[in-house]
Amino acid sequence: MTIAEHRSPHETPALPMSPELFERLARQAFEADRVRMEMFNGKVWVHKVTDGAHAGILTWLMREFIAHRPDLDLITSGLGLKIDAYRKGRARPDGILAPVGHFDDAGEWADPEGVLAVVEVTSWDADTHARDRVEKPAAYAATGIGVYLLVDRDANAVVVHSRPVQGQYLDRSTHLYGEAVPVPGAGVVLDTESLKRFAR
Repeated sequence: MTIAEHRSPHETPALPMSPELFERLARQAFEADRVRMEMFNGKVWVHKVTDGAHAGILTWLMREFIAHRPDLDLITSGLGLKIDAYRKGRARPDGILAPVGHFDDAGEWADPEGVLAVVEVTSWDADTHARDRVEKPAAYAATGIGVYLLVDRDANAVVVHSRPVQGQYLDRSTHLYGEAVPVPGAGVVLDTESLKRFAR
């Protein structure tokens, strides 16, 4: 949901907010209520930390990447990234794929330089479509992040967005659970057979 109300983000006027003010509010919301706040494409998004299946999917992904590329980490700790064309947006991807130790000296909100891919797993809230399928691909592409990997639980599929050019990903492929999923630029092909246990 957007910070204003439970309306579609297209009906809610953007709230002018500096990145510094947003960072303070996001830290307080997370510490007080385990609420995750993000700001991208001129909108503020608020959502609760999600369910066990969501965590299970991220754990599966972590194991897959480690098995193929032990030199990479899939960071799922809630590290934030400075995103959008001018780095004024803030996102907390479900996962960030980067070389081992790449963010050891980073603060709460890190520069995305060196990120190979970001991962999101859809939630069951009303804003998932707008946030994960529309707004985040645009924001991550504008940032220049090479791959946006979306585990879409509504579709029982993994969607790979790649080749960011001028604020959009030019390549997009959808793979049903059970199919092999190549991750461009990472030298990894995910075996998604295990995801079938999360199918709805």
